[in-house]
Amino acid sequence: MISKIKSLIRSLTPSFVLSLYHFSLSFISAALTGFPAKSMQVVLVTGTKGKSTVSELLYTILKETDHKTALISTIKFALPNETLPNKLKMTMPGRGQIHRLLKRAKDQGATHAVIEATSEGAKLFRHTFLFPSVLVFTNLQKEHIESHGSFENYKNAKLKYAKEIRKNSGAVVANADDPHAQDFLSFAKAQIPFTQGELKDLKTGAKGISFTYGKENISLPLPGVFNGLNALAALKVSELLGINTSDAAKAIQKIEKVRGRVEFVDGGQDFAAVVDYAHTPDSLVALYGAFGDQKKICILGNTGGGRDTWKRPLMGEIAAKHCDHVILTNEDPYDEDPEKIISEMSENMDPAPTVIMDRREAIASALKKASKGDVVLISGKGTDPYIMEANGKRTEWDDATVVREELAKLTG
Repeated sequence: MISKIKSLIRSLTPSFVLSLYHFSLSFISAALTGFPAKSMQVVLVTGTKGKSTVSELLYTILKETDHKTALISTIKFALPNETLPNKLKMTMPGRGQIHRLLKRAKDQGATHAVIEATSEGAKLFRHTFLFPSVLVFTNLQKEHIESHGSFENYKNAKLKYAKEIRKNSGAVVANADDPHAQDFLSFAKAQIPFTQGELKDLKTGAKGISFTYGKENISLPLPGVFNGLNALAALKVSELLGINTSDAAKAIQKIEKVRGRVEFVDGGQDFAAVVDYAHTPDSLVALYGAFGDQKKICILGNTGGGRDTWKRPLMGEIAAKHCDHVILTNEDPYDEDPEKIISEMSENMDPAPTVIMDRREAIASALKKASKGDVVLISGKGTDPYIMEANGKRTEWDDATVVREELAKLTG
């Protein structure tokens, strides 16, 4: 009910009034905390996919090369002396939290900050007074169309970050394999494009990737060509920040995993169990492709009731094409009928999927079906801390924890 009232108020309030309100909140919060971002080198990471992984990889490089660094991401808030899980159900904290986090980081000696930057965050002026010196652009796909009204609006929201870079005479590091890269690069004097072609001797398998960058041989426990591009983005930024390539290459390999991003859950089983955030058709194809010819048992939901409904049947088709067995389940229905969501996902699936609405039961069923050498892929939520249901109800949740608990029942 409260969320409906808020939505009604927003719909009745002129857009310029809402913009002024959000801008004012950001200014007041930044001013009250002494504009902490001014004393740091701030790197913003934007795009449809890969933001969390690029942010984690860059944070790892900076931390391992003795730079006191803050990380504000979908997964966590890491400050020099403390790490907090992000349980806000939003990537960019609002209502001044982002400036308060940066103030705490500054007080703990942080000289750098890596911040995931979302289209919704830009729309709500959460990017103002961050004074970024570097923007990373990963890619742009059709996403959040209901929220922004059109793909162009979605893209323009993300381009606000590039405009901030222009104000600060900063640099843009962009994936030039994406057709929208030049639109972001054009705002910067320092334009640093990168492409997959720079990853020499690229090898990818179910457990990770290896490649040569310059003279450095790099191996990471992150499967998929897309993670090679994520690593390349982080390496390019680290070079821009003055870190020796050899040091950056050694540092990036210290990463053990990225929570909720192709995250392997090991409970002593003889098959792989993987949790991933994949929430777009392209990211789902990339996830499934990372596991080649392995037998795939796939858990698929949809990334939220009332949003991006266009992709439901497409994601169902992709799962049916790539997976040996598909279980459709509940994810984040919000105020929408979860059975309607499942019905729309399954309308073009051949063969027909199994439907188990209870997400824990769905995961348990998938694990029971797995045999030696198979892979169980649980996509959609990653590290999302709640299942969002009708009337604002939220149930605490963590896919990896549930997988671990259900594996213990099987192997115990």
